[in-house]
Amino acid sequence: MKIGMTLPSMVNDKTYSRSTTLDWCRMIDQGPFESISIGERTTYHNQEITVLLSAAAALTERVKLYSTIYVLPTHATAILAKQISTIDVLSNGRLTVGVGIGGREHDFIAAEKPFKKRYSRMEEQVLELREIWAGKPPFEGADPVGPAPIQKGGPPLFAGVAGPKALTRAAQWADGLFTHNNVDKNYGEFSKYIDNVKGLWKDAGRDKEPYITTCFWYAVGPSGKKQLEDYVRSYMTILGPEAIEYALANQVVYDEASLIDALDTFEGQGCDELILVPSSGETAELDRTIEAILKR
Repeated sequence: MKIGMTLPSMVNDKTYSRSTTLDWCRMIDQGPFESISIGERTTYHNQEITVLLSAAAALTERVKLYSTIYVLPTHATAILAKQISTIDVLSNGRLTVGVGIGGREHDFIAAEKPFKKRYSRMEEQVLELREIWAGKPPFEGADPVGPAPIQKGGPPLFAGVAGPKALTRAAQWADGLFTHNNVDKNYGEFSKYIDNVKGLWKDAGRDKEPYITTCFWYAVGPSGKKQLEDYVRSYMTILGPEAIEYALANQVVYDEASLIDALDTFEGQGCDELILVPSSGETAELDRTIEAILKR
């Protein structure tokens, strides 16, 4: 199983700065990681996903780049296609694009996009992205949208979806899956999810099995449990107290031993790549994470 790392731009400690991006990108590229990931929220304190992906493309040489995920219906398709192609060129073809529908209406209001019918809009946009990357103009009489991506046909598209219906639809078009597991108390049953997804891909007539990733929030510092709980409260505030309490009750990775156990368990379940989501932006936390991974 491969291991990826997420930039800590969602950490609400008001210390994410230029040096955070520089240091984390350098350490991730040099460390035992397969990829570097960046998530998207609009009405939140985090830095913007496309800008950070561009920075990561320029600051790294080896690791894959993941968007985890673009809330696709909040974007103008042709503009995002151009941005993604540019990052693919800048990274020399290391980009994988995760897309999803999002669940926070505030982000749609801020983006001046409708919240309704976002499922169907996302699937229409997926088709449009691939057509644009193949050189088709976005409308009759227009020039094609360049630059051409390095990866033929455009970067791989991963679905950031979870529900049964959404997974069934994703089997028609997605190259892989980004699923946010967050390591609840049943994460030892992840193989059931994998078996189900592979069955959906087979039923859809896909020749190639999906690349399956999952991710979870974690901490490994001296005050790991409190650090993780503070992060969860900040991130989940928009969803209300019940969602916060549910998420808090399911956070079990807050020291080195539990991190190693989770990594070993997901590997044993057949996960292709585990993406870590840190709850601290300190480089010392990344150092501790690397040490834990190397102990496995």
